[in-house]
Amino acid sequence: GLTSQMRRAAVSIPANLAEGYGRRHRGEYIQFVRIAFGSGTELETHLVIAQKIGFITPTEAIKVESLLNEVMRMLNRLSSSLVAKL
Repeated sequence: GLTSQMRRAAVSIPANLAEGYGRRHRGEYIQFVRIAFGSGTELETHLVIAQKIGFITPTEAIKVESLLNEVMRMLNRLSSSLVAKL
């Protein structure tokens, strides 16, 4: 179950970006970027749980968290950039 939820959250990030961009309205795009960010925070939580119950090693968790942190920073910058242009 946890693996499925992690996959869903991970896939949700680019899917929400694509859907928001496809709406062709900046306000909606911003909303979907924020939803994508929420999926990222959900994935962060799943990673913590996976590590605590022994599904992944601390080394694996650090690698994945590093990549996810980079994605989250990019989402923050995208959101800030879009809001600044309103």
